Amino acid sequence: MKKITALSILVVILMSFTSPSLFTTEIPSATVKKLDGSKVSTTGFNNDGKPIIISFWATWCKPCKKELDAIAENYSEWQKETGVKLIAISIDDARSSSKVAPDVKAKGWEYEVYIDENQDFKRAMNVNNVPHTFLLNGKGEIVWSHNSYAEGDEEILYENVKKVAKGEKIVH
Repeated sequence: MKKITALSILVVILMSFTSPSLFTTEIPSATVKKLDGSKVSTTGFNNDGKPIIISFWATWCKPCKKELDAIAENYSEWQKETGVKLIAISIDDARSSSKVAPDVKAKGWEYEVYIDENQDFKRAMNVNNVPHTFLLNGKGEIVWSHNSYAEGDEEILYENVKKVAKGEKIVH
């Protein structure tokens, strides 16, 4: 009995030193900018009950661009089959954020793109480096995440998107 009590106290102490967002499955609230400079709250991100991919990236990050390019090749088919929406969040700061819109236009990405200049959303989502990709179910709950990019990772993401669209659970 003493071991259980001691273990319980230890768990409570450890949890008090850990960020609450580690235990949440919903998108935290932060303000990000649209490409036109207007501001929006991340709590407004939705897709009418269908999956959402949130991809953190930066203009200076080659793997980020490779991942978003790889997804772009099949994005319209992904949308037709699953209804998925991709939201790309640039973490470029005020010095480099002017490069975001030209990059997006040059790439022809048909995603919703936002800029997190102060990196408030990045911190709230516990993103340490990019690319970092999250998959949300139709309720807006984070059900899967992946850090970094290697060729073929987009196929794993798509398999998970299909499962989420069907209401299946993902084993991470």
